[in-house]
Amino acid sequence: MMKPLSEKVYQEDRKLDEVIWIRREDIGSTKLPIVYSKKYAVRFAGLEKLHPFDAAKGKHIQKILCAELLLGNGDFYEPKEVTKEQLRRIHTRNYLKSLECSMNVASIAEVPLLTFVPNTYVQSCYLRPMRFQTAGSILAGKLALEYGWSINLGGGFHHCCNSKGGGFCPYADISMLVVRLFELEPFRVQRIMIVDLDAHQGNGHERDFHNVAAVYILDMYNAFIYPKDHEAKTTIRCAVELRPRTGDSFYLKKLAQCLKTAVSEFKPNVVIYNAGTDILEGDPLGNLAITPGGVIERDRLVFSTFRALNIPVVMLLSGGYLKKSACVIADSIVNLRRKGLLN
Repeated sequence: MMKPLSEKVYQEDRKLDEVIWIRREDIGSTKLPIVYSKKYAVRFAGLEKLHPFDAAKGKHIQKILCAELLLGNGDFYEPKEVTKEQLRRIHTRNYLKSLECSMNVASIAEVPLLTFVPNTYVQSCYLRPMRFQTAGSILAGKLALEYGWSINLGGGFHHCCNSKGGGFCPYADISMLVVRLFELEPFRVQRIMIVDLDAHQGNGHERDFHNVAAVYILDMYNAFIYPKDHEAKTTIRCAVELRPRTGDSFYLKKLAQCLKTAVSEFKPNVVIYNAGTDILEGDPLGNLAITPGGVIERDRLVFSTFRALNIPVVMLLSGGYLKKSACVIADSIVNLRRKGLLN
């Protein structure tokens, strides 16, 4: 999966990453290491409403954070669109070529009507926002190394691997972030932990990092829903298969145990936290029963565990199919700030 870099490719990648990595003059600025762009939103003449995903979730969260934390639009980091050259560092040419067919994209996005939409519009109104979110995840990785934490108000496309998309995930932003950190920060990053707490199994990054000892995956998920990828499960180092309607008490107890186990087995240089809110009670796809307070405590547990060890944390939002998800995420970020975990 991880290809060795020649010096020429390394230098080319350095130039490419200038559109994603933070600018030197931003270090020490008043900006918080929170990444967002208004270009994250998927808009396609109302077709986005045919999928339960809140296509403007990042916008709603940003608006709440501005009000609660007294921030302005300029207090967030904004990524530029990831390039085709960067995507090729992860994805096969055949897979990227397949995205030029609207039928293939419709299958990934789980919106069958996209099959009949010209691919030019599919690219601009669905795939382009996803490329911005992918770039946001990579930018968030760099920010976490500089500040100790970061949050991308998007991303977390954990069902996509290098050669296949699915589950509304067209690009493998988690895998791409892992590879970019290893390649471009080799002296600071030799071991990466992925903590995937979305309600669904993170089969994309699990397929990409099979037998890669430098990547440790902790995954807690509802075992009775999509994707049920048994082959990918073999990559998980710390797995908890939850039953439908699992509630706060059991969930938080198991998470605390898993985090303790994970840090005793593996000492990461950075943690990628896939913080899906489809674990919320009433979510039409997650089928768990976690309360908003349970989500807030979940996020606190993750951040407090790794911040106490001075391990940088990158938070990605991943799935969440209730309108209230945005409010819950914003409340959780505000809580982390008040608890001193986002200094």
